Amino acid sequence: MLAGELRLAGVDAVVLERLTEPMRQSRALGFSARTMEEFGQRGLLEHFGDLGVIPVGHFGGMPLDYTIVPGGNFGVRGVPQALTESILHTWATGRGAEIRRGWELTALTTDDEGVEVRANTPDGERGLRARYIVGCDGARSAVRTLAGIDFPGYEATIEMLMADVSDVQVRLRPTGELGEAGMVVVLPVGPNTTRVVVFERGAGVRPTSQPPTFQEVADAFKRVTGDDIHAGTPRWLSYFTDSSRQAATYRKDRVLLAGDAAHIHMPIGAQGISAGVGDAVNLGWKLAAELHGTAPEGLLDTYHEERHPVGARILANTLTQRSLYLGGPEMDPMRSVFAELMEYEDARKLLVGMVTGLDITYGDTDGDADGGGHPLLGRRLPDFGLTDETSGAGTAYALLHGGRGFVLDLAADDTVPAAAEPWSDRIDVVRPKTRPEDAPEGVDALLVRPDGYIAWAGGPGAGPDGLTEALGRWFGAPRDNRHN
Repeated sequence: MLAGELRLAGVDAVVLERLTEPMRQSRALGFSARTMEEFGQRGLLEHFGDLGVIPVGHFGGMPLDYTIVPGGNFGVRGVPQALTESILHTWATGRGAEIRRGWELTALTTDDEGVEVRANTPDGERGLRARYIVGCDGARSAVRTLAGIDFPGYEATIEMLMADVSDVQVRLRPTGELGEAGMVVVLPVGPNTTRVVVFERGAGVRPTSQPPTFQEVADAFKRVTGDDIHAGTPRWLSYFTDSSRQAATYRKDRVLLAGDAAHIHMPIGAQGISAGVGDAVNLGWKLAAELHGTAPEGLLDTYHEERHPVGARILANTLTQRSLYLGGPEMDPMRSVFAELMEYEDARKLLVGMVTGLDITYGDTDGDADGGGHPLLGRRLPDFGLTDETSGAGTAYALLHGGRGFVLDLAADDTVPAAAEPWSDRIDVVRPKTRPEDAPEGVDALLVRPDGYIAWAGGPGAGPDGLTEALGRWFGAPRDNRHN
């Protein structure tokens, strides 16, 4: 995803991939509502085919209607991670990203001008130099380790065993089923193939990093449910824990981290893959601006400032859900309190926004230290239809397909495009023929960042007041003054 984002901005991107061939197994089987929007912003969602969203879900096993917020849903399920990776691979390489398979990082050094890496490759040890390096290499990130970035957090206390099994008939439990002995999840992952996940209370964590045997999974499944899956054919075996860690910083000089390299947590609600995509979309345009020399001072540092709190919030909610979901009778009082809280609409909206990522807000977006400004500032742009005289995009998200920011002039105020014109090499100005019926209320103009978040909002009749400042804050000096 990050390579594709960089290529949209015309930046050379090379992916060093340890695996020698594309992944076929799929730990993740879906993504959240906000990730659907982010894929839609890049024109990628249509490549997944006919996706059906799940309107209702849970928070820690407690039923929750996700449609309580506009655009809310429990996300997409049944989409193998291998398919998601394939779609992103095709998109990124189609735009010129280079994927070098079989490259395993062994050394990393930085200087004032760039980064030097060494790697074991199919052709022996090789070196490569770049301006920046981003570790998107998972929980055991070599980039993070070699860069000396701390990864504090909590050790695993529980383990969940997982198997994809063919030729087995077993009752589905797609959102999990909790019993006295533990909890299981059972869901379809393909023709004649079922995924079973089992947590056995009191089993602890195995003293190994190796996958479990199918015998271990089937034995635990029978002890927890009474159902026998021993006759099935295992296709893939794995496990996960509740270990929760977050990198102390997402940036150290010319080294950055994204995805599981920056944060790990128990997989609940497809938040892991979604957080990684969100990291990439936030970082890509900022890193590209830095490389092009147009970035205002401190822009790249806002990646950590904006995404680290998002990661911390995910760790907090997944640890909470772990206790609610997998705790024994000792957690019943907590479940009773949560059930009472969830009677309140505001509480339900808070939980839905937290899990889906729809409520992510990047604070102080207007540069006002007091936090003032329009209530839309820092929030995601909702999609809506429009008729645009210049691009014919058709929808707000289609305007983001090219990875550029834009000013949306809803009131046809000539002063707005005039104020934005000095940044026309980096942003577009869009003037719909008529104001869209479902456009955000209370605004005549918006400045939207390439990641789909609102950087400035002009109220009715306000004209371009504050727009020039916001453009400078997020997109750097105007074209004619850049080298002054």
